[in-house]
This record gives sequence, structure tokens and C-alpha cells, in this order.
Amino acid sequence: QVQLVESGGGLVQAGDSLRLSCVASGRTIRNRAMAWWRQAPGKAREFVALIRSGDGGTRYQDSVTGRFTISRDNVKNTMFLQMDNLKPEDTARYYCASGTMVVIGTARDEYDSWGQGTQVTVSS
Repeated sequence: QVQLVESGGGLVQAGDSLRLSCVASGRTIRNRAMAWWRQAPGKAREFVALIRSGDGGTRYQDSVTGRFTISRDNVKNTMFLQMDNLKPEDTARYYCASGTMVVIGTARDEYDSWGQGTQVTVSS
């Protein structure tokens, strides 16, 4: 496992941008898939975006494709989520996740490490 700490959340207006960060410690993320998930009040936690180790291939939830960009800096052991054109429906707590055995990426049990989350609130 690896320890993960998210930051960068906040209260913004629709159409604004935010950049989330996830700093890992304890192990290098170089050989780990990294992902963002989110959970809105009263709803299940849902997959948002994935970036694989190695070739750095990415995958996004359909609702964020074209608006969100996931990236990673293995030297700094950090992952990012650039969120543009935010919508009220993006309001949720955003969690960083990591795993070494990630295949599909959209199942929670593929990940062995989770952060505590950072709150993103988008007003209309």
C-alpha cells in the first residue's frame, strides 16, 4: 500500500476550473496505476479517471471526458486532475486511489490504497 493525500478542492462557480493534487508517500507510484473517484452525498462512490503506469494510458468517465485531464509526475510521486468547465453535478468529495493490479480500473476492489478525499463544490 501507499499513503495518499489529496488537496486542491474548493467552492467554485459553474464554468470555473480547479486542479486537484494527490501526493503519495511510503512507496513510489512509478509502477502503480493511479485514479480519481468521487462520491456525492447519498450516492455511491464512482470512477472518474485513471492513468496507468508504464505507457501512461488514460481512461475517463463519459461525463467528464473533454473537461477533465488526469496526469502524473512520477519524480514528485504526485498525480493531478485538471478540471475545467465545472458543472454543479461535479459536486462531490474526490478521492485518490492507487493499485498495482488494476486491469479495468472502474472497480473499487482493484485499488489497494485510498486517500481521505478533498471536497469540490460547484455552484450554479
